[in-house]
Amino acid sequence: MPDNKLTIALSKGRMQDGALALFARAGVIVAESELNSRKLIINSTDGRYSFVLVKPPDVPIYVEYGVADAGVCGRDVLMESRAGVHEPLDLKFGRCKIAVAAKREVVGQDYNLLATVRVATKYPRIATDYFHAKGVPIEVITLSGSVELAPLLGLSDRIVDLVETGRTLEENGLEVIDVIAESTAWLIVNRASFHLKRAEIGGLIAQLTEILNQ
Repeated sequence: MPDNKLTIALSKGRMQDGALALFARAGVIVAESELNSRKLIINSTDGRYSFVLVKPPDVPIYVEYGVADAGVCGRDVLMESRAGVHEPLDLKFGRCKIAVAAKREVVGQDYNLLATVRVATKYPRIATDYFHAKGVPIEVITLSGSVELAPLLGLSDRIVDLVETGRTLEENGLEVIDVIAESTAWLIVNRASFHLKRAEIGGLIAQLTEILNQ
C-alpha cells in the first residue's frame, strides 16, 4: 500500500451514494464490481483511495482515531458526536434539517405547562443542548429508529429528529415546531493526516471544491 494512499470512511446508504458520485466527478472512480460486492473496504481504480463503509454515527469515530484519514458524514452526526476532527468542506448534498416536532394538537403548548419535557431522539446531545439553552428541563429518551412513534404512543412530548421532506411527520400527525440546524454532508479529516498527508488531503479538497463550484 503506497504511503500516500488515503483511506476515507463513508456512511452506508444514500450518503455513500452521494459521496461516491461526487468523488467520481472529481476523477476518483470505484469499479462496478467493487460497488456491487459485499466488501466493507473498496478501492478506487487508480489505487490511490480506499473507502471504508460504516454506519453513519461511526464515521467521525474512525476519522478521529486515525483509522481513516478522512470521511464524509452529515452535519447532524458531527454535532452529536463532537469528534475532534477538521471540517474543511461542506459538500452541499444530503440537505435536511434537525428539527423539534410534536403532535399537531400540542404544537402551541407552552413548555411551562410541562414540569419536565420528555424528548425522544437519536440525538441526545443536540436535544439536551437545545432545550437547556431555552431553560426547559427535559428527560431524554434515546431511540435508534422510528422516533415518530414516540409521541403517538405517549412515550414522549416532543421529538428531535432529522427531517428531509417532512412527509413522514405529516402522515403521522406530527408538525415541526422549530428547526435546530440545517444539515448537509461534510468532508472531515483526521487532524494528524491533515499534516502528515497535506499534499494528498489538499489535492482532494481542491478537486472537490472545483467540482462544487462548477
